[in-house]
Amino acid sequence: MMGEVMQVSVTKTQGLERRLEVAVPGEQVAGEVDQRLKRLTRTARIRGFRPGKIPYAVVKQQFGSQVHAEAVSDLMQRTFAEALDQQKLRPAGGPRIEPIAVEPGSELRYAAVFEVMPEVTVKPLDALTVERATATVSEQDVDAMLESMRAQRPNFSAVSRAAAAGDRVTLDHEGRIDGVAFPGGTGTGVRVVVGARHILPELDQALVGMAAGEVRTVQAHFPQDYGAEAVAGKEAQFELRVTLVEERSLPALDDDFVRKFGITEGGLAALRTEVRRNMERELTEAVRGKLREQLLEALYRDNPLELPRALIEEQLGELQAQMLRRLGTTDSAQLPGRDFFEPAARRRVALGLLLGEVVRSQGLKVDRTRVEERLEAAAAATGHPEEARRQYLASREAMHQLESAALEDQAIDWMLSQVKITDRPSSFREVTGFGQTAGQTG
Repeated sequence: MMGEVMQVSVTKTQGLERRLEVAVPGEQVAGEVDQRLKRLTRTARIRGFRPGKIPYAVVKQQFGSQVHAEAVSDLMQRTFAEALDQQKLRPAGGPRIEPIAVEPGSELRYAAVFEVMPEVTVKPLDALTVERATATVSEQDVDAMLESMRAQRPNFSAVSRAAAAGDRVTLDHEGRIDGVAFPGGTGTGVRVVVGARHILPELDQALVGMAAGEVRTVQAHFPQDYGAEAVAGKEAQFELRVTLVEERSLPALDDDFVRKFGITEGGLAALRTEVRRNMERELTEAVRGKLREQLLEALYRDNPLELPRALIEEQLGELQAQMLRRLGTTDSAQLPGRDFFEPAARRRVALGLLLGEVVRSQGLKVDRTRVEERLEAAAAATGHPEEARRQYLASREAMHQLESAALEDQAIDWMLSQVKITDRPSSFREVTGFGQTAGQTG
């Protein structure tokens, strides 16, 4: 005669949240407890009894409630998985378990509350138009890049005149707040490029017109948001002593300059070829990046989804952790409020689901060649490619990330094959943003 079977019911509470109620027959619970107690008669150790010879009744009295609690916990886990399978539900996060009846001698009843994954469909892409910038790397672009490379490796030579903007000054400084020296306020042989805004503005301005051997006393104010809390917002007095003034000049485009970039043969022509190759690679990546951004923006805009809160919370945590790493701190009090991260978290979750649906609907499988290319690039970027490659290959998680990124690229390639692409004439500078940021003054 068959015993009772597990009873399952599902109710939709709100949005993507579901309440799954499960009832496990009392005889199944009792049977589970009984099996565990029988195993314990063979393995338990109780004073006054020989191992393996403990009566069932003694084991039940001693361990009954503990064994029942363990059996209930295991049954909940097992039957929850079975109930999900039976009801064809895909949870978006772990369940909140609410016990309803868990007393010994009765059926086990509990509720599991969780969010399910939303139904995801991607609208046809053939009505969508994206713009592709068309550009080439000109000789003038290569010239400009070489000038930038010269500016990043300037020569400095000592001069006997007073310092001006762009000169490099070597100085000793001693800072005091209310007459007392403070940590970081004293330095010897410090090099500063005048006008580069690497030091407090008052000190930067004071260096203009100072010659080697000259001493000046300057009042300076630390801003309220200064990195060192001990001095933030305070007035300080600095004594500056200049020991050397150096004039900046750009290096000649000669063999010595070329060798600094690892090129030993072919001179300047070989460097130009290498620079052009790198610029063309950067241009290709920038064009694809802009195409990708337009595509993802349209995908997100045209396919609104109801999103599981559990997945949004997961992305919020990742975004906050990334910002903490960028800030170089573990103090979460320095982060903006959660509302700041919410739009980006929602976008990440939605795009992850939409790209996943493209992968599923088109039956895309990981292209091993792309994974290998990503592995090579990631390993090369570390400066120790062989060692990094071994570490990647040994880490299942790291390889999974590379595989996911490759599959995402494949999904984007498929989508680009579906949309209309219009070409717009452009330039290397416009596409890559080269020369639009400050910082070429070494």
